[in-house]
Amino acid sequence: MGYERPPGVGQGQLPEPLPAATSGVMEGDAGPAIAVRLQILSTEHWSLLASRSLAWNESFSRAAMFLSTVTGAIVALALVAQVSDFGQGFRLFALVILPVVLFIGVGTVLRIGESNRHDAMCVIGMNRIRAGYLEVAPELERFFVTGVHDDARGTMRTMAIDLDRPYVTHLIAATPTMISTLNSILLGAIAALLAIEFGAPNAAAVGVAAGAFVLGWLLHMWYARRATARGPPTWEPVFPTPRPTE
Repeated sequence: MGYERPPGVGQGQLPEPLPAATSGVMEGDAGPAIAVRLQILSTEHWSLLASRSLAWNESFSRAAMFLSTVTGAIVALALVAQVSDFGQGFRLFALVILPVVLFIGVGTVLRIGESNRHDAMCVIGMNRIRAGYLEVAPELERFFVTGVHDDARGTMRTMAIDLDRPYVTHLIAATPTMISTLNSILLGAIAALLAIEFGAPNAAAVGVAAGAFVLGWLLHMWYARRATARGPPTWEPVFPTPRPTE
């Protein structure tokens, strides 16, 4: 991952100093009330950070568990292949173990999808809290590098996703895409083994495998697109990104 310096900011430039006073928001009787509100916002902010961390840890754990299962299945298939010389015994064993691996893979994609929805909800909440910080101290806006708006553009900014660049790179590198591809390969292998068991020639089995792979991948992409379009529950932007003035 690379980081770019914003245009117009060089190494030799320093930000302007903060004003000595903050427009009197902490003066008089309003000071304690503002302090209590900031404490509540900070507590909620840390709660969302912890919840987001748990969601990320679970996603990585589920992905690692699935990859470990795939690795173990491949090793088991290799050992059986040496004994059965890729005969009917190997195919029957593969038809028993591969659906189990595929089931774990599909469950992993579904769970990671729910974790991503939870992560997006946490990001929206943190962006709203940052907007609350700026309502109290608007002069601190230049120090925030993440989003302060709870719409799609502000959420993507917090997730370090540049909407002005092609989304394909991020999509290919995403964990759900990798697992979806592996699930599609497993589906193709199962379909090919079934075709061979029913007496289909090798060329036809290859065609069946390719068709099953494309079908599985399209189904995964349909689910991802549907989950993305649905978005987090009850998501109505409260602090939308201002439109640029012409």
